[in-house]
Amino acid sequence: MLNFNLSKSQLTLQKKARKFALETVLPEAWDYDARDETPVHILKKAFTEGLSHGDIPVQYGGKGFGIVDGAVITEEISAACPGMATSIFDNSLGMEPLILSSNEALKEKYLTQFAKDFKLISFATSEPTMGSDVSGIRCLAQPDGDDYILNGTKYWVTNGGIADYFSVFATVDPEQKHQGICGFFIDRKWPGIRVGQPIPKMGQRSSNTVGVHFDNVRVPKENVLAGPGEGFLLSMKTFSRTRPVIGAFAIGAARSAMEYALDYAGKRQAFGQKIGDFQAIQFKIAEMYQKIETSRLLVWKAAWEADNGIDPTLNASIAKFYATEECMAVVNEAMQVLGGYGYTNMFPLEKLYRDIRLLRIYEGTSEVQRMIVAGYVMGGYKPVMPPMEDLPLHRGSTPLEKRSEKAGNRSAWRCRICGHVHYGKQPPEECPYCFFPGSAFKPAGADKQK
Repeated sequence: MLNFNLSKSQLTLQKKARKFALETVLPEAWDYDARDETPVHILKKAFTEGLSHGDIPVQYGGKGFGIVDGAVITEEISAACPGMATSIFDNSLGMEPLILSSNEALKEKYLTQFAKDFKLISFATSEPTMGSDVSGIRCLAQPDGDDYILNGTKYWVTNGGIADYFSVFATVDPEQKHQGICGFFIDRKWPGIRVGQPIPKMGQRSSNTVGVHFDNVRVPKENVLAGPGEGFLLSMKTFSRTRPVIGAFAIGAARSAMEYALDYAGKRQAFGQKIGDFQAIQFKIAEMYQKIETSRLLVWKAAWEADNGIDPTLNASIAKFYATEECMAVVNEAMQVLGGYGYTNMFPLEKLYRDIRLLRIYEGTSEVQRMIVAGYVMGGYKPVMPPMEDLPLHRGSTPLEKRSEKAGNRSAWRCRICGHVHYGKQPPEECPYCFFPGSAFKPAGADKQK
């Protein structure tokens, strides 16, 4: 039986995250956005409050939160500031390859530490010349005995300038594409690692983003997350579990935008009445709410699949591209409700608008998600309906044939091009509708079953 209710513990977690968002994140959101800085003290407080690093499994001293739990937390924090929410969630993204890896010694060493001590872990796949195409990685991992020597640059690394550790994906040979990709867990303090200047961005300015360069960085055997070929699979498994949460970022931001529009519509006067009394504004609010509720259901479905051992890849992609694109629509319409005030940086809509634009880009663009979904629908989806040329007959005769003739004594033939059904012992020499020859006809209805 379906159940769309959060558990008692999840409702408690939601309440805690909402309090943190309203009392800790929201008061400082615009200040750090203007300064283009990441408030590390807020990230640390999220850790001490149990709102980050919670997905560390219980056997390593963690809370064992699932993806639904992460989505609930992220929605609340993103409602206050999508940028800070990104930096808080990035630890889950950075740790996920480690959690999913089969390197038990490495998990025991680091996850037990991360459960107790505040550390920032970044995820690094993208490069200056490649983003969503993970198989196009060029950062080189040269085998050296059991170790690897890492050379190259990773780009768009969230929290990279303030991180303590990195989950890095590189390749033993760029020509091998996905077959050459490896995964590594790297300590920021190792020799040969350089971090670039913070990348100036349109939005999400309170979330640090940098390039990280590796110059002959030795990665010992014990820090290998996945060998050649296995790294690509590990990165894809990671994305399938974290993409639903990107949808949660969108839901939180969209929910706030709707609430700001609702507040404004209830107070702003025009033509002698509140603008919220106009049907045009009411319809906008209704559509905002519909998009938010639909997005949340999709996100929770994908997150639930991940938590229950079901491959969430397809629904994670659907949730991500639907929620992030509908979020754009909601914020855009909320800004329209606020009119000129919505366009100023004295009201919150312009910051939300800048922050959410990134959601359609990172962790796989909307176009990549469509490719994933299209690949399934075109290649793996199993239709329920029969092919159109095999549909059962809808009538005993066609309008061109005499009603007095009894169709039951004749065979039926369907034109595979236009669908015309011909009754007779043989197909016609030519279709009277599309003019294709008799070879275009095949037995239809009961005759096909014989």
